[in-house]
Amino acid sequence: MDYEIKQLDKFRYLEEGEGEPLVLLHGLFGAMSNFAHLIEYFRHHNKVIVPLLPLLEMDILHTSVSGLAKFVHRFLEAKDMQQVHLLGNSLGGHVALVHTIKHPERIRSLILTGSSGLFENGMGDSYPKRGDREYIRKKTELTFYDPKTATEELVDEVYSITNNRLKAIKIIALAKSAIRNNLGEELNQIKLPTLLIWGNNDTITPPFVAREFNKLIPNSELYFIDKCGHAPMMEVPDEFNSILHKFLKKLSAPATVA
Repeated sequence: MDYEIKQLDKFRYLEEGEGEPLVLLHGLFGAMSNFAHLIEYFRHHNKVIVPLLPLLEMDILHTSVSGLAKFVHRFLEAKDMQQVHLLGNSLGGHVALVHTIKHPERIRSLILTGSSGLFENGMGDSYPKRGDREYIRKKTELTFYDPKTATEELVDEVYSITNNRLKAIKIIALAKSAIRNNLGEELNQIKLPTLLIWGNNDTITPPFVAREFNKLIPNSELYFIDKCGHAPMMEVPDEFNSILHKFLKKLSAPATVA
């Protein structure tokens, strides 16, 4: 389904539905298409907002996790959003974490799936010569439990980014920034309700990473999904949406008086 891209000042974003805001942050090679099932489901329950993160548009000095977190902060301020459910996948989860540690006041809950911030196996330092599409295919397939999830269209998207010299430099800068920006000592500052949804077969941020997040974030709950890799919202959308919807409904339920 095609969605309208809206513009507010320099921010471009998708906005669908009504209700409590659910803001989605995509990963390093992510795009709005990564959240297609999630948007289609939750637009009937929430106001779903997906800012287009300027991964490849920032100047090289600000091409970092903290640079993206500042962008998200300015976006939420510009939209004057309150009580936000902030969801991030992969690098988007890392950005959500940094933003929430620095600016928890607008956030109602945090949802992480395959998030970096503690440990990740990314593209690594083994970038091939530009033009090696087969390498990109294999790396893209590693994102998923089922390699068939890496469609030709998805491989083409990643290939077009890595085959552009300036874009590739910025991708490497972001990947290195994510590795340097380890949040292990700061996660206990997050007091908000936090949901961790993880693929049991994630090879990029393996299950032990999820358990560590669960241990370090005080008010967090962890769900594993079998036969699922690094992007559960793409690979097993029905199960992902079910877990997330239960979490959001629980937060919206009026407190019972003893």
